[in-house]
Amino acid sequence: MITGAHVILYSKDAAADREFLRNVLDLGNVDAGDGWLIFRLPPTELAVHPTEGTPQQEFYLMCDDLAETVRQLTAKGAEVESEATTASWGTRASIRLPSGSVLPLYQPRHPTAHG
Repeated sequence: MITGAHVILYSKDAAADREFLRNVLDLGNVDAGDGWLIFRLPPTELAVHPTEGTPQQEFYLMCDDLAETVRQLTAKGAEVESEATTASWGTRASIRLPSGSVLPLYQPRHPTAHG
């Protein structure tokens, strides 16, 4: 029935962010035409959280070792937006895309559904 998910990041500098996703995060991609890149994501999972506020969506990239992932990404030129913080569900940090948008990363402490 469902064959995948398509995530959209809106950007003030899409070309620079696409280059970052391709060259820094090393995400495979296909050209959908005229240089419009669509990136392959790692296995994904979906959680539904309750809210009293306006419903929203969030996008995180997951990793097995947050400290090592941040080290590798900064070695490739990524800028760390926020240092690692620990919560009951995992450890989280954020990197900044060239457009200025923030991309959260996290190392889960909970069982993952994608593996």
